[in-house]
Amino acid sequence: MIDMDMLQIRLRGRLRGALRRGHARRTAACLLLLALLGTATTATTATATTATAATTASATVTTAPGAPADLAAARWGDRRLDEVSFLTTHNAFTNYEDSRWSSVNQSESVRAQLDGGVRGLSLDTHWYERSTWLCVISFGSDCYPSDVYLCHGDCKTFAGATYALPRQSFHGTMQTVVDFLAAHPQEVVTVFLEDYVSADQLSRSLGRVRGLSDMVFRPDEWGVRQNGWPKVADLVTSGKRLLIFSDRSDREHLGVMYDRSWTVSNYWSLGDLGNDTSCVTRWPDVPLDRQEPGFRRLFTMSHHRNVPTVLTAALDNGAKLRDRIAGQCRPAAGGRAPNYVSVDFHRLSDNSGHTPASIVAELNAGP
Repeated sequence: MIDMDMLQIRLRGRLRGALRRGHARRTAACLLLLALLGTATTATTATATTATAATTASATVTTAPGAPADLAAARWGDRRLDEVSFLTTHNAFTNYEDSRWSSVNQSESVRAQLDGGVRGLSLDTHWYERSTWLCVISFGSDCYPSDVYLCHGDCKTFAGATYALPRQSFHGTMQTVVDFLAAHPQEVVTVFLEDYVSADQLSRSLGRVRGLSDMVFRPDEWGVRQNGWPKVADLVTSGKRLLIFSDRSDREHLGVMYDRSWTVSNYWSLGDLGNDTSCVTRWPDVPLDRQEPGFRRLFTMSHHRNVPTVLTAALDNGAKLRDRIAGQCRPAAGGRAPNYVSVDFHRLSDNSGHTPASIVAELNAGP
């Protein structure tokens, strides 16, 4: 190994000799070599400093392996999944930002809904077969491949009403959900599918979502039927923070739970005038207060009208929602709070001081 300090001393001695003898060329060469040696020494020092800093940073990251578990325990405590409530958006995909819908249920994009505190999303999946005719008459703006898309009815009937452009692929929206969860490791999100595709079509679409398989919660692997739902903190620390439900029963092997087997649900509509605040079961053979040994179904509560509008959502989403939970839905479900509170235009409310988000927070703060 070269002794850099000794080499520099020798060069300085030669430089002084060169100056005395007036050898200009040797002087210039020595000056250049000294400059290069100084640069090399500085670079070596900088590299060592960087390596030391990197080692220190690495040590800092790995010194607190229990931090995620501690954060989850501090936030969720010992509450199981069936003991917490989540704000949920009805027809989350029909919004003003993700596509050009003329009739919407939400104002914000799916990602903005998640960023705003929504933790449950309802989506309608449909198969769209590529149409050369639509591609031609749209002058190239509707030339989408055959795939699973989010539509509110047939994916070819009425642009803006039953589908919208740009078309919203199911796997693209699910990628948005997975990316959100990856960026927020303490969060749990549930997706409810109104499913009009085959299990194979759904499987291929889900298979294209990067990172999804590592996050999907599978109740059979956790023994939910025998042991009940796990603690939310355990879901968080395990990384299994994405629950998917479908109204079709033939896709549990995909990690997609059949809602009628795992949940209870009230009838979805408040009626055209919004005056039907009763809380009756959606499925006659699955009462809201159903009891099963060692296992309690999750309770999904819908609170929206047949036709969504900004005005009616504002009237429905405040004191009316709070009173309906307390006076109708909670008693009908055997005294339990809903786990999912599904609304249209989740940010809107009356002037009562209560919003869907604050009502959900109140449910989570209660016993």
